[in-house]
Amino acid sequence: MLSVRPKVAELVFQLYQKPLHPELFDVFAQRRVERGSYSATVQITSAGHVITWQCGSLTLCEVAASAHQVLPQRKRLFSHRLKGQRSEQRELRRGIHYQSSFQLEPVDPEVFWTFQEELRQDGQHEGLLYHFRSSGRMSLGAISYIHVETRNRLFLVQAFHTFPDDYAIVKSQSLFEIGQ
Repeated sequence: MLSVRPKVAELVFQLYQKPLHPELFDVFAQRRVERGSYSATVQITSAGHVITWQCGSLTLCEVAASAHQVLPQRKRLFSHRLKGQRSEQRELRRGIHYQSSFQLEPVDPEVFWTFQEELRQDGQHEGLLYHFRSSGRMSLGAISYIHVETRNRLFLVQAFHTFPDDYAIVKSQSLFEIGQ
């Protein structure tokens, strides 16, 4: 399995109200969480991540992927190219609330390498971390780091994906919340 990132300009951020087939993605790291009345699987993929969150019969699936990757359109709640910064929120049945904020941030090379080194160091102690191979243009490969916080009614995910060829960082924060 080749573990090199696609171009950052090809990325989309999507939310589905259904699980997606695991074979659609090349998964490099994974963590499963069960807390209160929900469960979640967090996966680092070649282009970003897949978060599958389930509460009872409701499933939400957040995907940061390449726009060229063939994914279903059925039960897709939104799909946005990753450009600049954007926020989304959805109120779903039974008081379930989803909100996310995601951005593509181009940075100076010095800032990029400092940030990437901080992610690498933090990821060795907590969270989910994957270090990709170099694309050949840069000597160091990309990094994906995902930090998860759980409460009985709340699931918070912060994800950081670096793109060395473009000196760009994709940041997202997603909240899955069960109302009272």
